[in-house]
Amino acid sequence: MTSIISGLICGLVAAVAAGAAVYALYIRPNQARAKAMLAEVEERAKLLEKETEAKRKEVLLEAKEEAYKIRAQIEKENREKRTEIQRLERRLTQKEETLDRRLDNLDKKERTVGQKDQEASKRLNEANELVQKERDELQRVAHMSTEEARDMLLRQVERDCERDVARMIKEAEDQAHDEADRRARDIVTLAIQRCAVDQAAETTVSVVPLPGDDMKGRIIGREGRNIRAFETLTGVDLIIDDTPEAVVISAFDPVRREVARSALSNLILDGRIHPGRIEETIAKAQEEVESRMREAAEQAVFETGVTGLDIELLKLLGRLKYRTSYGQNVLEHSIEVSHLAAAMAAELDVNVQLAKRAGLLHDIGKAVDFEVEGPHALISMDLLKRFREPAEVAHAVGAHHNDIEAHSVEAVLVLAADAISASRPGARRETLETYVKRLQKLEVIADSFAGVDKTFAVQAGREIRIMVKPESVNDDGAAKLARDVARKIEDEMEYPGQIKVTVIRETRAVDHAK
Repeated sequence: MTSIISGLICGLVAAVAAGAAVYALYIRPNQARAKAMLAEVEERAKLLEKETEAKRKEVLLEAKEEAYKIRAQIEKENREKRTEIQRLERRLTQKEETLDRRLDNLDKKERTVGQKDQEASKRLNEANELVQKERDELQRVAHMSTEEARDMLLRQVERDCERDVARMIKEAEDQAHDEADRRARDIVTLAIQRCAVDQAAETTVSVVPLPGDDMKGRIIGREGRNIRAFETLTGVDLIIDDTPEAVVISAFDPVRREVARSALSNLILDGRIHPGRIEETIAKAQEEVESRMREAAEQAVFETGVTGLDIELLKLLGRLKYRTSYGQNVLEHSIEVSHLAAAMAAELDVNVQLAKRAGLLHDIGKAVDFEVEGPHALISMDLLKRFREPAEVAHAVGAHHNDIEAHSVEAVLVLAADAISASRPGARRETLETYVKRLQKLEVIADSFAGVDKTFAVQAGREIRIMVKPESVNDDGAAKLARDVARKIEDEMEYPGQIKVTVIRETRAVDHAK
């Protein structure tokens, strides 16, 4: 408002100044006009003063109205705040009253708890007194001390726990065996279905047919010089007996035996038999046999997909073509083990190439086992280390007969594949003496356990049935006995495949109607 008034005053002053300027410029020359203009200016000044006064009153009125509105707003806000403060005061008052009531309740509960605690202590003392009286009365009646009763109770609990543990072990083993047997059966069956290798049964002697008995004399030669030269150059024994039209070649080394057989067959076909011709024919036969062994090794490597073998390992692998084990050709057996191990490794999602390589080389030691002492598995492992084969392959090969402990899945697979190849029907021959001794050993192991009544080895030694005394062995103990017998057979015997242990507990009650 003050600024408006100041503006009006400044305008008035400006108007007066303008009038003075007009007077100075125009009025002096013309007084009449000047007076008229002065009168007009005065009138305008009065009008302007009236307008200014009206404006001032109007502005004052507006200012008063604005001040009234502001005052009314402030009073309204103050009333609202006073109302809120009163409401908060009422809530605080209510909370204080509630807290007071809760404090009173807590005091009452503390007094009640204290009383109950005293009553509980009193009843506990009474209970302890009653227990002590009962204990004294039990000791008096049973003539047993507390320690004796505790020992008896512990023995009873121990017996109960043993039964429960045996039952739980049996249930867990049955479940694990069922699942493991099912899974293993599927894997082994699939591996066998994928691999079919023909087996050739061979012996440690070779028979060479003769066109006639007069050929025997030519083979022996004058004063035996031909046969001596032949045996000296080949390292074999020629058995020329009364067998008609046949000569037997005997040698432990299968390669020497094959060289001798090939050379003797060529000499018989040629007809010229004398020391010089014998030496020449044997040299040629050695080259032929080495060529066949090299081809067999290359074929085995190609068939199994194993690459990067040292040339000396290839030569040793080829020698297995003429090596047999229980009548089973070792090279064909090695190829089969390689395929079986690879198939099972693929099913178990482990290193297929490692299993395949170890399977092919697992019996490489049999190529030199007649020259080096020791188990052929360890000989094979040493050979692989010498020719810088991977440590995992050497370990799997060394563990395939449990001469060392298997630390990898691939090693276990090679062991299993070797057992499958060796134990399937028709793969190997077993002498009668070895067979009988194995059955007797099975029965002796089973009879060594307490509570065994009778033992029978059945199914060609694939199963052993144990009859136990029912009064000495309970149902849970029968499961434990079967497990213990199986573990002892695993520790003390070597056998192809697996042996089933069956424990039979039978109780009979017999009476006669008269």
